[in-house]
Amino acid sequence: MVLLSALRKLRKSSDRDLKLLLLGLDNAGKTTILKLVANEDPIVTPTQGVNVKSVQKDGFKMTIIDVGGQKNLRPFWRNYFDGTDVLVYVVDSHDTKRLQESADCFLDCLDESKLDKVPVLVLANKQDLKGGASVDQIKKSFDLADLTERQWTLLPSSAVGSGKGIQEGFEWAVKHAK
Repeated sequence: MVLLSALRKLRKSSDRDLKLLLLGLDNAGKTTILKLVANEDPIVTPTQGVNVKSVQKDGFKMTIIDVGGQKNLRPFWRNYFDGTDVLVYVVDSHDTKRLQESADCFLDCLDESKLDKVPVLVLANKQDLKGGASVDQIKKSFDLADLTERQWTLLPSSAVGSGKGIQEGFEWAVKHAK
């Protein structure tokens, strides 16, 4: 897979694994992204707990933890903050009614001391659907311009079809892992 080859090239000369925490509201596309990165069939059902995948190729290992985004599961997100190298936050760009709710959850995560200075990749998912929030709207809603104490990036993405933005996002994550 091209993604894994590119990630291997970006890997620092460290022998430790990378832990990426995949968060976002329910139905944002987190599990679809996880399966795409793991080169698996992207057909999924809502995550009722946690999915963990270790992606390994050519000596490179990335552990991705996908935690369900339903309201009753969000208090448990903090149980996975320890040792996180990169926070990957997935936004459903098409669900504009819950954009502020998603932004509030994101900002709550950033307030956690265990995630201090952890690089953040925000994937504005479902950009292939018409009528959704633009990348600029998401940047403003999520107050990303105010994040000066950490590395971050916001990329438009589409987990289905072309997989737009996913490879680039995970390349960025590996390059900027704390």
